Parts: sequence; C-alpha cells; structure tokens
Amino acid sequence: MPLEFPNPSRSFDEARNAVRFIGHDGMFEVPFFIEGDALAATGRRGLETAEAACLAAFDAARHSIHTRARKLYAAGRRTTYTITAADMR
Repeated sequence: MPLEFPNPSRSFDEARNAVRFIGHDGMFEVPFFIEGDALAATGRRGLETAEAACLAAFDAARHSIHTRARKLYAAGRRTTYTITAADMR
C-alpha cells in the first residue's frame, strides 16, 4: 500500500525547530519532521523559523513536501523520517 497523507494536521516542534506531520501506510502511522531550514528552501526564504512562519511555509509547499516524504519512505523503512534542506533541493 502506498504512503498517504489523509490527515492534513501538522504541528510545530519547537525543540527540533521542525514541523511534524504523519503519513499512513495502511494501518501504520509514519511520523515525519521537516526542519525549519528545509522550509526556507521551499522558496519562502524571507520567513523566520518561528512556529507561524514554519506552519505557513509547510502549508504553501505541502505537495512537494509529501512528494519528498514518499521518496524518503520508499528508500528504506525507519521509525521516523526527517526532511532536511538538502532533501528539498
């Protein structure tokens, strides 16, 4: 079953300076994080990496973030995945 993102929820993790979101592979939840620097790499460079800015950048680039998340997931199974700025280039 392919990785899907049926729930649009996301949250800011201040300790990681990242946005957390969940994918689903069948009945399994797959946690993802995308770093604040990676969100700046999505083309929203003028934004600070504060919670509201990161969440807005995530929402604006949701499709490309989900595409990258699927590629990371397909490359190998892990307990969590972190998308970095290098992944978004």
